[in-house]
Amino acid sequence: MKRQYVITERAHYMCPNMHFGILCSINADYNLNKINETVQTLVEAHPFLSSLIALDEQERPYYNPQNDIHIKIIEREAIDTLGEDYQGLAVNGWDVHSEAMLKVLTYPNKAGKASFSILFVAHHLLCDGRGLLGLITEFADYYVNGLRPAFAAEQLITSLLDLPKGSDLPWISKMVIDSANRQWKKEAQKVDYQEYLQFEKKYAAENKPTISFATKTSEELQDIIKLCHDNSISVNDYLIAEMMVEKSTNQVVIAADIRNHLANYVSGSLGNYSTAFTIVCRSKSDDIVETAKIVSGIVRKKLSTPREMMLVLACYLRMAPELLDAVAISTLGEYESKAANFVGSRMFGFRDRDRYSITNLGRIESDTIQEAVLIPPASPATRMMVGVLTVNDKMNICTMSQ
Repeated sequence: MKRQYVITERAHYMCPNMHFGILCSINADYNLNKINETVQTLVEAHPFLSSLIALDEQERPYYNPQNDIHIKIIEREAIDTLGEDYQGLAVNGWDVHSEAMLKVLTYPNKAGKASFSILFVAHHLLCDGRGLLGLITEFADYYVNGLRPAFAAEQLITSLLDLPKGSDLPWISKMVIDSANRQWKKEAQKVDYQEYLQFEKKYAAENKPTISFATKTSEELQDIIKLCHDNSISVNDYLIAEMMVEKSTNQVVIAADIRNHLANYVSGSLGNYSTAFTIVCRSKSDDIVETAKIVSGIVRKKLSTPREMMLVLACYLRMAPELLDAVAISTLGEYESKAANFVGSRMFGFRDRDRYSITNLGRIESDTIQEAVLIPPASPATRMMVGVLTVNDKMNICTMSQ
């Protein structure tokens, strides 16, 4: 298999809190041996699950498949410890050179109840939210119905040529990044991964986010869907506008799936095939629906303009990889680099840390999953990040606040 390098994912390589999760309730009895067996079937279907990050002769990180990979499965007694369990993973750090990029926590329900909860926590180097949803759906389908997942070899984004035509940066953005690259080259330094790991643990210990959960019932969701239909807006437009109005902000960062825009995407594979862009609503109203109408037009324009939709990915592809490594530790830690500090402060938002963000994985129907919730990453650039996932007409919302 062709070696897969860490390219656009490089922004997640040396950045703290680059893990996220999906918690779901499975329609079946709890059996730890069967859980282990099912996870192993996923490992056999997805090369990245059996991979660690290694460095080649030129010290470029790549996904290195292992023959004896161990996916950590942690058995807990009660779902009440979920928040504490999740935060514990951050405080302990995540060494992707020696640890698998997926961790699994199980929560058996009380005796007599034919269901249990399971939490998949992924490092962002493994996949994006859509990829993790696919993975946990495959888990449920095999565990409950014995449906073995199909093999899917990853083919990552490697250059601007993999993106739609017109995705490259505008000239002024190229000039800014080229200037940062030249400054970085002049500094003649690089971040050692072990040095980063020490910073990561210190940052996690000093910056513990608050996790909260909320639910919209089937009736509440149907009311929102009808309201959106009557006003020609999407549920996602509504959620963005709701955040803007409630948090008194005129801009929100949203994630977008780009699988249908990539010719090299292999269906069902892990990896990152998403982008993010900022919705700026300068003339927003205090009315959620009226704001959603404005948001709807902005989103449609972003999604139809490759240069705007792929901006963040084009930025990653043009920036020196070692400079990307230094951004978080320089802006948030004690590492000194004018180039990295500039990128982290002025471009990535690590200085002000005042961004609001939302990731909505949409709506699915499932016979094997009762309900599920997306736990978003606590990105160092955000004040609040919201994850939304709707299963069987029940919308669960997780908010990560800093």
